[in-house]
Amino acid sequence: MNKKPNFDINMTQPTPFDFVLDYLPTGITVKRMFGMHYIYLGKRILLILRKSQKEPEWNGIWIATSRHHHESLKTNIPELGAFFLDENDRHSNWLLLKDGAEDFEGAAIKICELIAHGDPRIGKVTEKPPL
Repeated sequence: MNKKPNFDINMTQPTPFDFVLDYLPTGITVKRMFGMHYIYLGKRILLILRKSQKEPEWNGIWIATSRHHHESLKTNIPELGAFFLDENDRHSNWLLLKDGAEDFEGAAIKICELIAHGDPRIGKVTEKPPL
């Protein structure tokens, strides 16, 4: 699969975990914001790729989804974990594949394959498509 995603022209840092771009559908857009790389398909945010020395416990691939899809996605990809917003264990809609997870690359490829096959559990519509 030789894909040509759209990239933000101001991306000065390399995209972490860029192997995932080879497994995503044609037409994705990668936008760098807030030190992370956001991946969109049309108006849907799909993933965020994060690798930072600040708060390394949040490094990995963030999966845009809804809470009611968490269990089924974790059944398909057991390496996925909850994404906590604070110490009170308040779950967000996002799931996290931590960069230190066992078989990180294999799990990331499975996520991309679900996206490539149009799995409705992954992605959230945003107000505007990325620029």
